[in-house]
Amino acid sequence: MSMYGRDPWGGPLEIAADSATDDERSRNLQDYDRAALSRPLDETQQSWLLGPGEQKKKKYVDLGCVIVSRKIFLWTVGTILAAGFLAGFITLIVKTVPRHHHRPPPPDNYTLALNKALMFFNAQRSGRLPKHNNVSWRGNSCLNDGKSGSSTLFKDLTGGYYDAGDAIKFNFPQSFAMTMLSWSVIEYSAKYEAAGELNHVKDVIKWGTDYFLKTFNHTADSIDRIVAQVGKGDTSGDSTEPNDHYCWMRPEDIDYDRPVTECSSCSDLAAEMAAALASASIVFKDNKAYSQKLVHGAKTLFKFSRDQRGRYSVGTEAATFYNSTSYWDEYVWGATWLYYATGNNSYLQLATTPGLAKHAGAFWGGPFYGVLSWENKLAGAQVLLSRLRLFLSPGYPYEETLRTFHNQTSIFMCSFLPYYNSFNRTRGGMIQLNHGGPQPLQYVVNAAFLATVFSDYMKAADTPGWYCGPHFYSVDVLREFAQTQMNYILGKNPRKMSYVVGFGNHYPKHVHHRGASIPKNKVKYNCKGGWKWRDTSKPNPNTIVGAMVAGPDKHDGFHDVRSNYNYTEPTLAGNAGLVAALVALSGDTSVGIDKNTMFSAVPPMFPTPPPPPAPWRP
Repeated sequence: MSMYGRDPWGGPLEIAADSATDDERSRNLQDYDRAALSRPLDETQQSWLLGPGEQKKKKYVDLGCVIVSRKIFLWTVGTILAAGFLAGFITLIVKTVPRHHHRPPPPDNYTLALNKALMFFNAQRSGRLPKHNNVSWRGNSCLNDGKSGSSTLFKDLTGGYYDAGDAIKFNFPQSFAMTMLSWSVIEYSAKYEAAGELNHVKDVIKWGTDYFLKTFNHTADSIDRIVAQVGKGDTSGDSTEPNDHYCWMRPEDIDYDRPVTECSSCSDLAAEMAAALASASIVFKDNKAYSQKLVHGAKTLFKFSRDQRGRYSVGTEAATFYNSTSYWDEYVWGATWLYYATGNNSYLQLATTPGLAKHAGAFWGGPFYGVLSWENKLAGAQVLLSRLRLFLSPGYPYEETLRTFHNQTSIFMCSFLPYYNSFNRTRGGMIQLNHGGPQPLQYVVNAAFLATVFSDYMKAADTPGWYCGPHFYSVDVLREFAQTQMNYILGKNPRKMSYVVGFGNHYPKHVHHRGASIPKNKVKYNCKGGWKWRDTSKPNPNTIVGAMVAGPDKHDGFHDVRSNYNYTEPTLAGNAGLVAALVALSGDTSVGIDKNTMFSAVPPMFPTPPPPPAPWRP
């Protein structure tokens, strides 16, 4: 049966009934099954054919807190083991291969010389020595100082330091030496630490300050006298009386009386001792009790210096050895240190009083202007007060004087440079700050320290340099000046001689020093018995390590003769300046000053506004 219809495209459309037999349909289905089975089946298709009982099962590992695939677990464990094996193999190789250790660079010459220069103070100690003094040929000495003088109120004056090649204790240069050492520690404690000498230098300072506290009534608020000197050195008039200059004896063997010189009108000495105690109080600020004791003593001494005016050396034998020409510079110096130690503005007002500066010679110059020494501290005070202006700038009413001091500091820094003729130089390059006089090195080292510390002040204040008239100079020029002078002292001079004993291979062997020139051989040489050791041409049996001798003459000449103290005698004041200059130049040049420790007692600055101008009048 068929049905006919019309094709939409124009042709006939036929719909026929299916007449295929059952056999034909069976064959066709078999062909379709074979064609389907010829293709690979995925897992889903296989599950349809095989049924749920035949499906593959994944394996898992239960780790307690989490369940992970066994394949992932095995892969992770294998990776960790492989990484551990690789790390161990690399570590084994690194440990077995020889390594080259990079040693730190050797210490520079300034650090090496610093280690030696501090040992000089150990050799100069008086009294009962500590076990760690480390100078084999020294022992306890002068344990009766103060006890033999019936006139003195101070019965225990043991301790302190012998001044030079003799056994006299002059408090004036000794206190200046301690002030210089304290100043250097306050500025450069990190460099002392790097050189391994911080504890040593603090021990040296404390040995001095402990002695100073014995030389006046340090528990009182007001005093009427202080000790100026222990021992005697006057040999005028052909005197044969045994004393510290007439006799040539080891300090350990001294058996003659050592008189005590007191003073009741000695502003210069008292103000300098106040500076020593005040500066040391900053060094020992972490030891609160001792620091406060030093501050109290400094206040008492400075009050005494202001109440009882006069020069300590007038009418005494000190005028022959350490004469003081003025006490005004000690007033500025001492007041500055007391301001830093206490933060009391009354001391700053005094230090910046124009009249005080005028009397100290700040405005009239002179041949020794800018030369720091045991006798004149004005240059040191000017640098210290320039520090205050650079970092704290207290403003009115101090600014005018501080600016003047800052300008004056810049001027005498210019005078140190070789481009100016304020001071001559020897052919070898040593600056003649004492204009060709004897014992020049003590002035040279102080100038080297001032130049270096002022250079570091400017660096810390982000100031690249300063003007000398119309010319601008970098701060590096000051450091170069200091290095040139210190290199001269350490051996870069026409004689190729180091003027620091024990540094280098060529240094003075006949140092003018009693203890170093007499052997420690269990023989006690009496007053005149030691003269043979003074006069012998043989080298000293004991090396006084670190002693800086007086130095060459204005022609770079030097006579290594024991009897000529102008060439071969070391001093406390000279070695203190040497230590300060060496530590300032030592070590890493990128390590500068400690800006803050100096101001540890200074309260925050709130400048007083200037007074209003006078009312305008037509």
